[in-house]
Amino acid sequence: MIDECLMTEFRIEGDDCPLADATRNLEGTVDSAPPLLRDDGNVLLRFSSSCGDELTAELDSDDRIRYLYQAKTDGRYNYRCLSLYRCVVHELISTGFIAESLTYQNGNAILMGAVVGNDILKNVLETAGQTVGIQLKRVYSMRPENDEAVDKQWDITPAQEESLRYALQLGYFQVPRQTTAEEVADALDISKTAFLERLRRAQEALFSELFSDVDQQASNDN
Repeated sequence: MIDECLMTEFRIEGDDCPLADATRNLEGTVDSAPPLLRDDGNVLLRFSSSCGDELTAELDSDDRIRYLYQAKTDGRYNYRCLSLYRCVVHELISTGFIAESLTYQNGNAILMGAVVGNDILKNVLETAGQTVGIQLKRVYSMRPENDEAVDKQWDITPAQEESLRYALQLGYFQVPRQTTAEEVADALDISKTAFLERLRRAQEALFSELFSDVDQQASNDN
């Protein structure tokens, strides 16, 4: 058995897959589950975004997309479809890379995943070096205590996750702050009140999981 698992982050530039092409004309991000390659070479995609109608229009006009499905949940649009185009991510997967998350923005993508052992890492890095547009950003060891079970997820909604993502990207959490709550809300196309409510609920959910003993400690103090 191999004891070491290495988390790896790649930046992908210049990919001409449907999701990368679609985000070149959009201001928001597209968060995608790892693409599933079928035996016939086509790809099953599952992803979400706040862009909604704009993203749907981009994908509807792409001849490589089939059976596009869209559903709206809590202000965010969830998609499933079949793609006739195999993206560069599969080049890494074929050498042993375990893709875990994929985020598209402005035509580029950030790919996060894992490799088990240094031999696999070497093969993955060689493939990345031979594939145009793939750049290694960082590699770090996964500690066993930080490895979540497959069924464990942060207890936040897609809308709350998007609010956290925009707030972080725009510098809302920096000291001093680089933006205001109103400006983040405008970027999300929601009211300031809605943004702050999402932010507080997301923070409460995350902090409750990070500090799971707080409630018990509070009861003991009483």
